Amino acid sequence: MSSLVHGRLTGMTKGTTTFTGLSTVAIPVTDQDRTKALLEKLGFETRFDADLGEGFRWVELAPPGAETSIALVASGDELPTGVDTGIRLVTLDARAAHAELLGLELSVGELLDWDTAPLMFSFCDFDGNRLYVAEPS
Repeated sequence: MSSLVHGRLTGMTKGTTTFTGLSTVAIPVTDQDRTKALLEKLGFETRFDADLGEGFRWVELAPPGAETSIALVASGDELPTGVDTGIRLVTLDARAAHAELLGLELSVGELLDWDTAPLMFSFCDFDGNRLYVAEPS
């Protein structure tokens, strides 16, 4: 059972949602500027870009109007690149997005055109981090 303290719940209550959204997903990259330029070329907007001290830079981008953003963080021994991010990007035209990414000479997967699912594919950024693209279902 939970109780209210200063107008806030202090514990979980049956039927209460603990989390109310998803803010940011971080991707490790070797060159924040290069990946930032790529995402901007793909229509993302820079929401935050600052040195937070001791050489730690936080770069955050998102598609226009999106609530969730992608943070580009510097890779390191404990934060390697080349990961499957699990990030699903949405586009109204997967064929055009596929062609655009191929034109940028990125590693782009096959365009999957199944009767039972929206048109989709995956691609890797310059560091081999995999992202997915799909049309709305």
